[in-house]
Amino acid sequence: MDHLPLLGPLTLPDALALGLTILAWLLIGRLIERPPANRPSVSLLMQEYRHEWMRQFLTRQPRIFDASMIDSLRQGTAFFASASMIAIGGGVALIGNPALLVGMAGDLPIPADTSALRLHALLVIAFLANALLKFIWSHRLFGYCAILMAAVPNDHTDPQAAVRAEQAGDLNITAAKSFNRGLRSIYFALGSLAWLLGPYALIIATLFTSAVLIRREFASTSREIMLRGA
Repeated sequence: MDHLPLLGPLTLPDALALGLTILAWLLIGRLIERPPANRPSVSLLMQEYRHEWMRQFLTRQPRIFDASMIDSLRQGTAFFASASMIAIGGGVALIGNPALLVGMAGDLPIPADTSALRLHALLVIAFLANALLKFIWSHRLFGYCAILMAAVPNDHTDPQAAVRAEQAGDLNITAAKSFNRGLRSIYFALGSLAWLLGPYALIIATLFTSAVLIRREFASTSREIMLRGA
């Protein structure tokens, strides 16, 4: 199909596939973070467990386990941030090397249109950049959470103990929310690679990615386990 003047290197199917991908990414995020009242997502269920963690933290002595848990969460965010940064670097290098793009096009059943290929790669990089920013912020928030946890008095009867623990729980939830947003961007970045095979491949990959995320948040075994005794 010829390119449409208003869409630059994009064809109409390309534009529709791109719009569907962005819309799915936004709607899936909203559905997961604000699910129906009678069908909470895994992410929402975990929020209560994070508050329960801080309530148990108040009376746990010593608190080495809790410090180890926060450190583990920070390491996870740091790993994904580093991986995202490396992937972004690779994507930028790919965009800046037209010869490599043309060579890649020759190995795949796609047209050797450098402008279109750059745009396809740019979508992946955009998702990765969003993920990187979310992971960096999540890492920082988990650090704030660790400081607030350290500020919780050892005496759980201290009036400030419950207040600080509640604050730490809220920060923990906010950090996890940012981390989960980064992971969703990674999912869609992987799905966006299908655009190299054409707009219809991107549509299929977007629908598949959305289905995977919905299943894991609303119909997974882990969700059933979390609901036990809730």
